[in-house]
Amino acid sequence: MKNTDKGKLYVISAPSGTGKGTIIAKLLELRPELRLSVSATTRDPREGEEHGINYYFVTREDFEDMIARGEFHEYAEYVGEYYGTPKKPIHEHVENGESVLLEIETQGAMQVMMMNPDAVSIFIVPPSLEELERRLRGRGTDSEDKLLHRLERARLELDYQDEYAHVVVNDDVTRAAEEILGIIDNG
Repeated sequence: MKNTDKGKLYVISAPSGTGKGTIIAKLLELRPELRLSVSATTRDPREGEEHGINYYFVTREDFEDMIARGEFHEYAEYVGEYYGTPKKPIHEHVENGESVLLEIETQGAMQVMMMNPDAVSIFIVPPSLEELERRLRGRGTDSEDKLLHRLERARLELDYQDEYAHVVVNDDVTRAAEEILGIIDNG
């Protein structure tokens, strides 16, 4: 029997290095019925990331073809790479009554929230900018120039937090995930 209730879309954003991926993994562990929207990107995979699980890793040319065909719910260029959310899977999950987590940067989130006024928006912030820099450096994945660009971008993105319905501080992954589950349960 098909579920007649529609699911809900949860837009989750945070500056790079804030820990949104770790929090989302915890959310999915605690609530396996939640669905994570898999984004497409032109960036290279990080260690341990898998195509179709973490992202759809595509070439710049393929991404631009997908834009031309109107296949994205939203897309943006961030630190020289494209990121975008394919429309079809989100639509299918929501229509089937499943709630979807959309892990997305602020530029794309603004697009999604304009087009989906019923979406619940959550912004994750680091305990401090110093902690954010420590986390980014600890990754060891970026050149110094790219790291400084990420930090500058994070400062700009933090200005968007007032656009979101909820702001969650990631001072502890489990605590932050539980706070977000409280938002989901009440939203």
